[in-house]
Amino acid sequence: MAKVLILSGAGLSAESGISTFREADGLWEKHRVEDVCSAGCLDTNGEATRAFYDARRTDLKDKKPNHAHKVLVELKQKYPQEISILTQNIDDLFEKAGIKPQEIVHLHGFLPQLRCRECEEIYEIAYVKQAEFNHGACPKCFGELRPNIVFFGESAPLYEKLTSELNECDMIVVIGTSGNVLDVTYFAQLCDYSILNNLEPSSAIDDKYFTKVYYAKATEAIDTIAELIEEFLENA
Repeated sequence: MAKVLILSGAGLSAESGISTFREADGLWEKHRVEDVCSAGCLDTNGEATRAFYDARRTDLKDKKPNHAHKVLVELKQKYPQEISILTQNIDDLFEKAGIKPQEIVHLHGFLPQLRCRECEEIYEIAYVKQAEFNHGACPKCFGELRPNIVFFGESAPLYEKLTSELNECDMIVVIGTSGNVLDVTYFAQLCDYSILNNLEPSSAIDDKYFTKVYYAKATEAIDTIAELIEEFLENA
């Protein structure tokens, strides 16, 4: 059976009220990205960095998955072995839509988690502030905890999973990503069939390499995309 890789970015969650990573003015929730999401920021700007992610975690509590999240989860549940879902998003909207932790890969980390800087143990904390979880210390080794997020300049170990999935997939579906972090144009060239869905064209993506291109909100394009995925799988 054919394999389908679904790769999503910030545009998927934007319709649920989650701020996209970079706004036009280079700010993220009124913060410079370099101050709160770069390697070393926990050492040079620790208090502000922790406060920033505490606020984002709190804000995430009331956010709800949109129609696109729900359709993708339904597809994954219908074709569990044939569809892989990888996301650049650190929110839990897929999980709120019903996906199980083992059914999704968060390439850049997961906001409702903390990770120990010493022993690397990971803890689920939902939406509380970092200091409210065991006073900010690792229960296992008492080391310092940090958001389980990949900052700029840090390695992204789950990219190995992305590479593995790209080597195995026959179809790639890219939803809501600018292509500035991951070279999705190259990814499309590796597959027999490819779909791109963004709100608007991106200078970092050459859409001529995609089989189908939809410039529309994810919630508006997802039903058509789902039909194409099912048709591809059933006819493979």
